[in-house]
Amino acid sequence: MMAAAQMANPVTFTSQLKTNGTAEGEVVFSGKIAKGWHVYSTNLGDLGPTEAAIKFYKRDGVEPVGALKAVGREISQYDEMFGAKLRYFENSVQFVQKLKFTKPNYNIEAELEYGACDDQSCLPPTSVSFKKAGKSPAVDGEADKNKENEEETKADEEALLKAKADSAAAMAALATDSTTITAVAVDSSALAALDHDALWKPVVGDIQRIDGTASNSGRSLWWIFLMGLLGGLLALFTPCVWPIIPMTVSFFLKRAKNDKKKGIKDAVTYGISIVVIYLALGLIVTAIFGPSALNALSTNAVFNIFLCVLLVVFALSFFGMFEIKLPSKWSNAVDNKANTTSGLLSIFLMAFTLVLVSFSCTGPIIGFLLVDFATSGNFWGPAIGMLGFALALALPFTLFALFPSWLKSAPKSGGWMNILKVVLGFIELAFACKFFSVADLAYGWRLMDREVFLCLWIAIFGLLGLYLIGRLKFQSDIVEGEPVKPMPVICIMGGLISIAFAIYMIPGLWGAPCKAVSAFAPPMNTQDFNLNTKEVRAAYTDYEQGMAAAAATGKPVFLDFTGFGCVNCRKMEAAVWTDPTVADRLNKDYVLISLFVDDKRPLPEPIEVIEENGEKRTLRTIGDKWSYLQRYKFGSNTQPFYVCIDPQGNALSGSFSYKEDIPAFLDFLDGGLDQYKEKIDSKMKEVEEALTP
Repeated sequence: MMAAAQMANPVTFTSQLKTNGTAEGEVVFSGKIAKGWHVYSTNLGDLGPTEAAIKFYKRDGVEPVGALKAVGREISQYDEMFGAKLRYFENSVQFVQKLKFTKPNYNIEAELEYGACDDQSCLPPTSVSFKKAGKSPAVDGEADKNKENEEETKADEEALLKAKADSAAAMAALATDSTTITAVAVDSSALAALDHDALWKPVVGDIQRIDGTASNSGRSLWWIFLMGLLGGLLALFTPCVWPIIPMTVSFFLKRAKNDKKKGIKDAVTYGISIVVIYLALGLIVTAIFGPSALNALSTNAVFNIFLCVLLVVFALSFFGMFEIKLPSKWSNAVDNKANTTSGLLSIFLMAFTLVLVSFSCTGPIIGFLLVDFATSGNFWGPAIGMLGFALALALPFTLFALFPSWLKSAPKSGGWMNILKVVLGFIELAFACKFFSVADLAYGWRLMDREVFLCLWIAIFGLLGLYLIGRLKFQSDIVEGEPVKPMPVICIMGGLISIAFAIYMIPGLWGAPCKAVSAFAPPMNTQDFNLNTKEVRAAYTDYEQGMAAAAATGKPVFLDFTGFGCVNCRKMEAAVWTDPTVADRLNKDYVLISLFVDDKRPLPEPIEVIEENGEKRTLRTIGDKWSYLQRYKFGSNTQPFYVCIDPQGNALSGSFSYKEDIPAFLDFLDGGLDQYKEKIDSKMKEVEEALTP
């Protein structure tokens, strides 16, 4: 039969507070030790067994005097197991801690920790509690006052020395050029120690004072106008528009046989009417989508998925799968109205008829352009873009009316128009991937990572190349009873370019930068298989965590306000950040924090804030929080937006936005570093002056 297990209790301690009516007393721990056991003495060092030590958890009104002392017959003997000479007690021992009373009342909570062993085993570290409160027999007020002064002086010196050490560490951190900033663990205590009010304090005035700019605008209106103009030229050469030009111009010239000027005037009025119609369309879109909604639309999941589906439908229409038409009764009604009216109204209605009839070709182009203009971040984008589109579309009617002889040399309608439609279909299919990618990134679905996107684009542009060299045909290319003609030389050249572009993207599947598509493809950090080890990637995507890391490492912060759907952000990262010198600055001299303002993942808890106009708003997503931080602290709402700050959240330089200028970007980074070094130097001088007697 097995013996029942028993708890070993070879040592018993009692404790008491001894006073003699003076300002001094003693806490005495008295122990009785069983035969064969021993209790270790004080100050044995870290490598030996558990030494006797006292720990105070509360000592209000008292101060310890000296260290814990052992009283009794101390034995000193070399221990082979620990490889050291140990001191211990057998039979009995007392541990005494002297105290001094500093207040009329005292409250003491303490614990004696000791270790005990016999020849075969040891007890785990054991504690004896002591708790006592009461009225002090006497108070050493003068000594206490002197001690307080000494402690205050010592604390001030320690604070100054710590400030100097922190500044020196920051200088050393800046001087190093062999380490790359990677994510360091930031615990809850480091986050709690942050001064959140200072980190969120607005610095708009400082930034404006440094670089003289209040904010950065979206895409240039001139760029939007030119894109609209290009879209109008493409629409002009489609089968729905080009054949109408000579018929319409001839109609106006015949309409005024005896008054050629009137015919020209009517044709010019016809062109102006086209401009008015499309400009009105742009203004309607501008009115529907206000300035704040335009930017929000660019990352709205439902909106982007709708656009993706819409572009796929448009592409299939261009491929000849079906034809998109407005109800014929609309165009018939307008055409009949034009015939029964006269003057300017009849000409305007004829122009409106053209818009309706040509919708099957112009609709996909207009839809794509309006989407791009509406999400450009510029309030007048849709109106300006449609103005450019309409001018390109209306220009031939005016020119051919002014110079009728040009009609004879104009290219005739034919198969080349169908080729143009198919090419536009491939392009719209490629951009459909872009719109789906924006929604995928914003909501973190991870359905279209970078390699998936590149695979789709490689397939799309590869097939486009095969089509242009004549190796791929659509039903619309085949005319019954006519032989299939070889592709024109210009198409073959375009096909070779498209195939070369597809081949160019293939290394991107293994992590090659592919700068030509970086503005459209998802960021590199979404790629699962990446052999590229020289990319610049933010160590932090959370503001508070990044700032806590900056405070710990003594490095300044490069704050990157970006977006998953931000085309110009990807261009900067591919064209500027990858420069070796720029990458070196960002990776080694700064703590890089990227904040995605279109991150649709929900916050752990909604945050209620007050907007600039005084209205309350609830922040529900991570992107909401970073967008509000950018507006509230830095006075900007466009991306990319870069700013250099110190670990306390103060601006070190002005701001920098989209500008593919590596020397200018380096000057911006170096300016922030210089300002940070000046701050550290100034702080060190202040500390040295304070420490100088």
